[in-house]
This record gives sequence, C-alpha cells and structure tokens, in this order.
Amino acid sequence: MTAEQGQTDSLSELLQPIEPEIRAVDSVIRQRLQSDVVLINTISDYIIAAGGKRLRPALLLMMARALGYHGPYRHEMAAVIEFIHTATLLHDDVVDDSDLRRGQQTANAVFGNPASVLVGDFLYSRAFQMMVEPGQMAIMRVLADATNTIAEGEVLQLLNCHDPDVGEAQYLQVIRYKTARLFEAAAQIAALLAGAGQETQAACAAYGRHLGTAFQIIDDVLDYSGASHETGKNVGDDLREGKLTLPLIWLREQGTNEQQALVRGAIVEGDLVLIEPLTHALQQSGALDYARACARREAELAVTALEVLSDCTASVGSAQQDLVKLCQFAVGRSR
Repeated sequence: MTAEQGQTDSLSELLQPIEPEIRAVDSVIRQRLQSDVVLINTISDYIIAAGGKRLRPALLLMMARALGYHGPYRHEMAAVIEFIHTATLLHDDVVDDSDLRRGQQTANAVFGNPASVLVGDFLYSRAFQMMVEPGQMAIMRVLADATNTIAEGEVLQLLNCHDPDVGEAQYLQVIRYKTARLFEAAAQIAALLAGAGQETQAACAAYGRHLGTAFQIIDDVLDYSGASHETGKNVGDDLREGKLTLPLIWLREQGTNEQQALVRGAIVEGDLVLIEPLTHALQQSGALDYARACARREAELAVTALEVLSDCTASVGSAQQDLVKLCQFAVGRSR
C-alpha cells in the first residue's frame, strides 16, 4: 500500500489500536505537569483541556509497536515528545502574537505573554528531567539535538518573515528544522528503546522526517483552503505573519505578473486585506495542487522507509500498515 492508496482514516480511527497507550501517556502528562506553583498548574490544565492531536507521541507509540517493543519508558518518552512540542507552541504563539489555536484562545491570549513563555520553559526543563530516566545517552542526544534544531528553525523562520524572495529550499529547511525534526526524533527514539540496529534507526528517523515534512506542507495548504472552524486557527495567519509558504512560493514563481506582484506585496505588508484575492489566486492557479503533490511525495518517501522494518522484525503486520495509514492521514486531512 502507498501513501495515496486506500481511504484516509480519521485520526481517532487511526489511533484506536493504541488508545489504551494514549490514555497512559495522558496520565503521565498529568502527573508530570504537577507543580507547587499554582500558575503552572492553571496553565497546564488549560493546555491539557485544549486537547490536540497527540500525533507526535502517537508516532513514537506506533513505531514502538511496529518494532515489537512493549517495554518500559515508551509512555514517558512519548510524554517528553509532547512536552517539547507544547513548549514550542507556547513560544510560537507569543512570537506570532496568535490568539487562536485548536479552536480556542491561546494560552498567551488568556494568561499573557510572560506567563506563557515561562511555562514553556517549565515544559522544556521537565522534559529534560524525564529524558534521563531510561539511562540511554543516545536518547538524550537525539532529544537534545532535536530541541536545538527546532530552536534554529524558529530563528530561521523569523529571519524569513516578510521576505518575498524566500525560495523553496529555504522553506523546506525551516519546516524540516521546525516541524519534521520532532517527528524524526519520536520515531528514532522508538527504535532506540526497541534496541534496533543502526539501519533500522536510520529508517525510522527517515520515516518521521518525511512524515513531518508532509504534515507541515499540508498545514500550510490549509491556511489558504481551510475554514477557521476546521483548522482551529485563523485563516490567513501565515500571511499576517509575513510567512512565504510553499503555495505562495509557487505562485510567485509560476503565476501571472499580477499574481507575482500580489504575493510580493502581501508578504512585505502582511496585509489581510489581500487575503481574499490571494486565496482566490492560489486556488485557481494550481499552487495548492502543487504543494499537495509535494506533500504526497514526502509521504511516499516515508512509506518507502518502512520497507526496512519488514526485513528487520517479524512483528510488523498491521502495525506497519497503521504507519502507512498515518501518512495517508497526514496528506488527506482537512484540519
């Protein structure tokens, strides 16, 4: 099966086989977020109530299952992945001055920027407390490197804001640093916990990297094709922040002279007045189709990486097929 074959399952259906493990991770998250500082508990409860896809910890659990690993620490390391992800979201929302995420007000909109930044720092430090527990230097190295790379990606994205000349290579570098790196780390940690060899570790990392890249490209497509009630964020957020994402890059390079000028003006100004004509141009020009095709290619590369698992373990079966379906979900979703 390829990333394009079969129906795209809803995420709840896709995660049904690991639902008890997701609940176990949620339990770890609640336990490890406890603090003597009341404000930390208040904001943590708010973040937990906001939900979220839990996609990155789910990836770790699904990969561990595909490798036949059911030992200790998988729930704790999945929680670590979620803590790092949530910390980046808290900081992102402050930097981007966002007020909506997952269909509700962001933590910074409710509690203020200083509290959000500091609780993000708490999540980072709690993650680092937990990552030492398996006693594997390799796991600590993967997570430390990933966290550093994510920070580099944030800075690169900041430098690219309102720059109308950002190219596809620069765009891909940012999303591989900022988004795909944590997917990669989640999959690789599953392999490390399972005691897999170097070839399998590399294949798992490649799967996560390509899956994360596909996921972010579709996220950027949805910013111009989804509604707020579906995506859980304000349509046009990327434009307001001056982010030149893949659909806009294609339109700037392949569109008419008028469309190219529209992209440049919109990115430089970050003017939401231009969101309607820009969205129309993106939908009519083939820019969104091009970006979706790029996401599908990344998903296919992720599926190809899974072939190594068939050679290295006898316990794949439906668990490996679930990882293929995860690729289908990443490129076929509407939110």
